[in-house]
Amino acid sequence: MLLAEDDRAIRHALERALTLEGYAVTAVADGVEALAQAHRTQPDVLVLDVMMPGIDGLQVCRVLRAEGDRTPILMLTALVETADRIAGLDAGADDYVVKPFDVEEVFARLRALLRRTNGSAPEAPKEEEKIPTGQVCVAALRMDVQARRAWRGERELELTRTEFDLLELLARNAGIVLDHATIYDRIWGYDFGPGSKNLAVYVGYLRRKLDEPGAPALIHTVRGVGYVLRED
Repeated sequence: MLLAEDDRAIRHALERALTLEGYAVTAVADGVEALAQAHRTQPDVLVLDVMMPGIDGLQVCRVLRAEGDRTPILMLTALVETADRIAGLDAGADDYVVKPFDVEEVFARLRALLRRTNGSAPEAPKEEEKIPTGQVCVAALRMDVQARRAWRGERELELTRTEFDLLELLARNAGIVLDHATIYDRIWGYDFGPGSKNLAVYVGYLRRKLDEPGAPALIHTVRGVGYVLRED
């Protein structure tokens, strides 16, 4: 793991906690060194603070994604506005944790990111829940699961890892309302509770990429329950 955090106390505390959790941690204090270490060590996962001197975490993320690096990235941010979190997702981050955070939440989010990267899960799904490979098509939406590409009509969608996983889950259950707990469990492997805005942020971001002027919306909110993908 590569950890980049300019606050010395937070960096040392996280490095100790993550090491005790079993991670091999390389910890750095700024974005310049984070990029150098990412190129040098090719970590399995990155934890990046947003606000760092020189090159901030968002720019580190943008540079790596522009280079084609798809390593999972978890952002640490003290910015609580939805627009700020969306900026992190737009830069290519897979998930984020808002400061101050519980270290157990960091562990949970890292486990979920690594499970998705390694293609494993906490336990094997029941036979009827196994997801076949191939293509998923709902109305004008088409997804190539093996290639991890998606289109609405002829327009290809630029999706992050988490966005693709969420859209695939909704598409495979088209017409079925999925509650928040189910989505959190299937995508993140952890239910962050009713106060979390994480899912709403990702759904909003997916809608901005999916929706087209004059075309039917695909993702619908069922207030108090969850979300459903269908073409009205």
